[in-house]
Amino acid sequence: MTVAGDTTTAYTIGPVTCAPGERAEGLIPVGVSSYGVELGMPVIVVNGTAPGPVLCVDGGVHGDEYDGMEAVRRVVAETDPATLRGTLVGIPCVNTPAFEAAARASGLDHANLNRIFPGDPDGSFSLRLAATFVEQVIPAVDALVDLHTGGTFGEIAPLTIVQGGYEDLATPIGLAAGHELIWKGGSWGGTARLSTLQAGKPAITIEAGGGTYREGTVDLHVGSVRNIMRRLEMIDGEVALRDHYTEVTGTFARSAAGGFFLGHAGPGDQCKAGDLLGRIVDHYGRVLEEVRAPEDGIVLWQRRIRTVRPGDEVVIFGAVRGEIRP
Repeated sequence: MTVAGDTTTAYTIGPVTCAPGERAEGLIPVGVSSYGVELGMPVIVVNGTAPGPVLCVDGGVHGDEYDGMEAVRRVVAETDPATLRGTLVGIPCVNTPAFEAAARASGLDHANLNRIFPGDPDGSFSLRLAATFVEQVIPAVDALVDLHTGGTFGEIAPLTIVQGGYEDLATPIGLAAGHELIWKGGSWGGTARLSTLQAGKPAITIEAGGGTYREGTVDLHVGSVRNIMRRLEMIDGEVALRDHYTEVTGTFARSAAGGFFLGHAGPGDQCKAGDLLGRIVDHYGRVLEEVRAPEDGIVLWQRRIRTVRPGDEVVIFGAVRGEIRP
């Protein structure tokens, strides 16, 4: 396999090989379906003509987060290999079975791919998919940008997740993503971001939008990736950085009661301790539960699917922990 960052020769990832100044595409195989169709990750490679890093941009870890999938395709399509320094690897849809099911989780084993990395090559399909990513994608790249949205279940304010404990590695590209909110956390394990960081390579997750597909969210994702490419000196242009960024943590508020969720604060809204963020009511309109801000902060994510079961996420609340100046 070609060493990541070396564009003087053909670049190879999985079964896909791309000569300098060219484009290539193909499928990194993971398994075969019960009806005999090969399953895997579709990969698009743009290989530049000058040395530079290998940046992987992926979408569709969750199958109902469509904006990131389209953003990957657009960034790849708009990148000219003749002027590119390094290599751009696009994986428009990591989790094709989840996309086929139009759902967050895989329709094959109902696993949440974003919680099971590094996977298991002998496990169920999703575990094998995660293991294939770790074994074939991460060694072949120098940095990872993982694109997400709030999915069909919710909507999230534009933000960048910089994994706690890996700030030195991830912050430079995290700030270049361009969103004011920097979620310094992601303490949950099992993400492609964490596996990449553990391999000693920069990785971030960018979140924006959700609830449905929006061209505006696609544009946000494309703009973030292009600015990161400028930060990595893969393309020409001045890197756009904010004067300051707001560091937040995230607290997941889960329902105690099932019912109908009514949101009272949207993504990006600032709130004070005790402010009403949402209510859960029954079919007669009786209030079963109120969700209130635990302290001053910002609503990061709000549930859009109104059906709520006990234990479902209804709000992600962001407590402000400081300011970052580049």
